[in-house]
Amino acid sequence: MPKWLDMPPLWLAFFVAFAWLQSSYLSARLTFGGVWSDFLGGLLVGAGLVLIGLAAAEFRRHKTTIVPHNAPSRLIQSGIFKRTRNPIYLADVLILAGLILRWDAVLSLPLIPVCLWILEKRFITPEETLMRQAFRVEYAKYERKVRRWL
Repeated sequence: MPKWLDMPPLWLAFFVAFAWLQSSYLSARLTFGGVWSDFLGGLLVGAGLVLIGLAAAEFRRHKTTIVPHNAPSRLIQSGIFKRTRNPIYLADVLILAGLILRWDAVLSLPLIPVCLWILEKRFITPEETLMRQAFRVEYAKYERKVRRWL
């Protein structure tokens, strides 16, 4: 797969499109139950968008790359990165889960762990390897202090 095509937003778009298609054309008359799932779905999508905004602001403030597979020039440990090492990937999973709830895409629930697995294998693990090589002791301390997801 070309490097420019192997980007987390494209993977998220693929999973979102799949969930939407499933909810639109193969609902099997299954539902999460109405108002609560719409509300919770909206909260998850909103939280995901906020996480992306907070993370993007930290990348900009520290003047380092937000692009996966590129070597970072700085190790960000401030802002949202004090709480999670992967706020944008966490946001992707929250957005997917939220949209699945909002659309009553019950049969698409297995997409959530599949998306999480792909993000971890294709992006997080290689990025952590780059960070360990670039920042050695500093990253080791950060890794012990801050969890991967939450």
